[in-house]
Amino acid sequence: MAAATRFELVSHWHLDSPLERVWAELSCPDDWPLWWRAVKRVELLADGNAGGIGAVRRFTWATALPYTLSFDMTATRIEPMRLLEGRASGQLEGIGRWTLSGGDLGTDVRYDWLVEVRKPWQVALAPVLRPVFVWNHNTVLGWGYEDIKTRLMKTAH
Repeated sequence: MAAATRFELVSHWHLDSPLERVWAELSCPDDWPLWWRAVKRVELLADGNAGGIGAVRRFTWATALPYTLSFDMTATRIEPMRLLEGRASGQLEGIGRWTLSGGDLGTDVRYDWLVEVRKPWQVALAPVLRPVFVWNHNTVLGWGYEDIKTRLMKTAH
């Protein structure tokens, strides 16, 4: 992969909610459009096995920039209450990994996004717009953080 088009981004969230509740939200991506403002659509393309491995979903995201992004995500690893990992293909290629830790008093979430941009205009402009792409990713994940906090507060009662 060309260095200018490859991104290794890490986001950290701390949520004042039990691990089980955070896991319930993050492990059901079909429901993300209900609470994460950037997730416009999730389409299940293939079911995968009984544990969810091999399931394929097409995600359509709105971004902080004036474009949308769609890619397929194939579930490659699921360790309940601990880890969700998938391989992205399409307009982005690479790996997304949610890692959770915590307990009843709160949950720490780490998201690793190790991808390469594939849209021709993104590839062409990546050397110049790299900081903007990083800002955009951080903004979208920031929305997710705020939105999951709101959802967890609403569903706490």
